[in-house]
Amino acid sequence: MIRYTDDMHAVEADQLQGFFVGWPAPPSQEKHLAVLRGSYHAVVALDDDDRVVGFINMISDGVLTAFIPWLEVLPEHQGQGIGEELVRRVLKAAENLYSVDLLCDAELQPYYEKFGMRAIPGMGLRHWGALQA
Repeated sequence: MIRYTDDMHAVEADQLQGFFVGWPAPPSQEKHLAVLRGSYHAVVALDDDDRVVGFINMISDGVLTAFIPWLEVLPEHQGQGIGEELVRRVLKAAENLYSVDLLCDAELQPYYEKFGMRAIPGMGLRHWGALQA
């Protein structure tokens, strides 16, 4: 059974194992936890062993705009609706904001369209070295 929480102080770094598959320099579990705790809103999905199997975070000015930088579900838990529930929960927390944006690869756009999102142009800059401890 999967349960969800937005209390990031109830999450410890050792619960955040196995994420960022394929990243050239994945952040440490401690840095990952710091991101979740520093976010405007974050939600994690936990399995029966209290292992985090999915997470989403949102950063925001708290007035009009928000951005969802990360959504990830561990590969062995994908296809079970966990990601959809995480997105629903974080969007619920953003109901009173004017805009909620995220960037994703083109092949993922249909996934987000089912939440009412639409493709918009965007730009980005990545400093991969900042991910290392």
